[in-house]
Order: sequence, then C-alpha cells, then structure tokens
Amino acid sequence: MPSASATNKPRVLIAMHYLELGGAETSLIGLLQEWDYSKADIDLFLYSHRGELMKHIPPHVNLLPQKRAYSVIESPIKEAITKGCLGVAFGRWRAKREVSKTRKWDSHSELLGRYITPFLPSIGKGTYDLAISFLTPHHPVLHRCKARCKICWIHTDYTNMNLDAEAEQAVWGEYDNIVSISPSVTEGFCKKMPALRDKIIEIENIIPENLVRSQAKEYIPSEFSHDNFNMLSVGRYTYAKNFDNVPDIMRRLIEITRRKDLHWYLLGYGGDEPIIRKRIIEAGVEANVHLLGKRDNPYPYIAECDLYLQPSRFEGKSIAVREAQMLGRPVIITSFVTAHSQLRNGEDGLIVPSDNAGCAQGIADAITSPGILNSISSMASSRNYSGREGIDKLLSLINPT
Repeated sequence: MPSASATNKPRVLIAMHYLELGGAETSLIGLLQEWDYSKADIDLFLYSHRGELMKHIPPHVNLLPQKRAYSVIESPIKEAITKGCLGVAFGRWRAKREVSKTRKWDSHSELLGRYITPFLPSIGKGTYDLAISFLTPHHPVLHRCKARCKICWIHTDYTNMNLDAEAEQAVWGEYDNIVSISPSVTEGFCKKMPALRDKIIEIENIIPENLVRSQAKEYIPSEFSHDNFNMLSVGRYTYAKNFDNVPDIMRRLIEITRRKDLHWYLLGYGGDEPIIRKRIIEAGVEANVHLLGKRDNPYPYIAECDLYLQPSRFEGKSIAVREAQMLGRPVIITSFVTAHSQLRNGEDGLIVPSDNAGCAQGIADAITSPGILNSISSMASSRNYSGREGIDKLLSLINPT
C-alpha cells in the first residue's frame, strides 16, 4: 500500500493511551487542533476511547477503531483475563514481578512495553510517512506499525528516575528522533542516556489556545468568593505534584501572613487523595485547603483564581502552568529541576524554594506585595505560549516518496 493518502498527502500516525484530562493529553489536543491538514493527514490510534478530551478531537482527524488488547493495557489484570487478553495479562504480570525484584520502579513502563508488545496486534493501515509514539511505553509503535520515520516523545524529567538506563536506551535508540519538550528535560534525559543526544529535537508543548480561552468563559466557579484570596493548583493527586505537602505549606502561610481569607483549591484526582485529606486534618486547615476533584473543564477555575501555584517535586513542563500564563494569571512554582525552563523568574512567574517553610515564605512575600503579582500577570498576558511553531518541525520530518 502506498504511503500517501487518496489525496496524495503524506500520512501520519499518532498513538496515545486515551484522552483523559492531563498535560500530555492536552498537548496532543493542541497538536491536533493546530495541525495543517492541507499538508498531511493524521490517523489517531487511542488504546482506549475514553476521556473528557475526546470531544475535542478535530473532525479532520481519522480516529482509528479501538483494539481490545490495547484497551486493557492499563486495566486490572483480572479485567484483561476476563476480556480474553491472556497475553497482555501475562505480560503485565511479568512486568510487575520484575519491577518488584529489581526495585527500579521507574522502569515499569519499559518492562510493560517489552512484555506486552508481542501479544498486541498491528496498528494503523499500510505504511505511514511519520509515526509518533506520544507517551511511553514506546514499544508498540516501534514494533507494531510500519512507517518511514518514527519518533517518540519525552514528557517528564528523567533526572531522578530510578530506571534501567541500558534497557531504556535500547528502545528509545531505535527511533529516528526523540522529541523533548524543553532544554531542561533534554539535559535530564541525556544524563541517563547520553548516547541519544543527537537524536533529540525540542518541541514545546502545543497548547490549544482557542479551546482554553473559550472554555475559560463557560462559567464562574461557585467555590470562589471575592472576599477571599483564591489560590489554585491543577494536576493528578500523585507524588510528583507534591499536593500532600500543601496542607503544611498552607498552615505555615497562615501563620506568616495572619490571614484567614487564604484558600487553596486542588483540582484533580488520583491515588494520593486519602493522604492529602489526612494531612489537611493533621495541619488543621480544613477551612482553607479544598479538594475539588475532577472537572471536565478546569479553565474557569484557572481564569478566576487570584494566584496559580505549582508546588511539584518534579515536572517535565507543566501544561497547567502554561495555561494559567496564557489566561493572564500570576504563577508561582517551586524550584524543581526544570523550573527555569518553565518560566522567567520575576518576569512571567516566580520560583520559590521547594521545602515547605521556604515555599510558604515565598508565597507570603508575593501575596503581600500585590504589585509583584500584577506585574507578573501583565507580562504573562503579553506573551505567546501556544507553541504552534512546533507543527512546522514535525512537518519537516515527513519525507514522502
């Protein structure tokens, strides 16, 4: 089958897990919405057809049918067995067992890909001009589709990852190019796998600006009171986001400022929710720290907050921070490794220490100096954060015959 479509345009395949709310998922929607469909067609293969962002797939995209084996990759092993995907269930069991033996927790994705891919069917139709694996594990696109050029994406900071670098390099190294979302992410990745530096190209997260701005106007959050100072963080309730330390930071912040009108809202979901709730009680900040849970549309909260906070332990490049800047909100982030590639400290955001005491003091200094927050907000409003130029870099990789 020829690589070009019926319209003689190049063909691109993009593989992704699903489209639930998340940074990588939002970035993919941005890519799909900003893509130039006059230059190349896109087939989108989702392992599972689920998620709040499904409705934002542009009509020009050809969404390929879901395949059962892929749909249970992240389901409980019991569900994979029930649905008759015994090979996937076995592969998942092997990956879980090996991680427990080696204790290299961050190698789970690589091991999962290694052991399940032999049991997965092929992806896509014919030979593509470009195939993109948008999220790990990258084995399926490497071994289960045909393409003249294959690239994969780095979405996270590898600096402190506990993984088997040799095994990881064997997979990443088979790709023609590796896309990194920032210089800091590149450096963290190359510390683990320096031999792959020449394969890396940098493409900023592509944010669907029209979607963000239009959805931000859909409603006014009822939880916010204009009599309070409303702070917001968006993300999954996981170790990386550091939301478990928010109650103690808030306790210290109230002590420093002596303000009871400070409210910190956490919008998201995830396994750390019981820990966060426990620590809210322990810190005695039940009236000031609020778990909003999951929202199909988080943008009105971002648009209406007085301050956006990203207190993460580590990040690749936070989409939520970019969205807050795009909506003109003042942003404060902690000093995680890639922080300086996220914003310009003192210009379109502030970086504060990562320890709880330093973080609380940094936030206190900012909110007691409204001129600083206003200046940051104004600077953010004047900048372009869409990352649209990344589309041209991707198109330049396509070499149709």
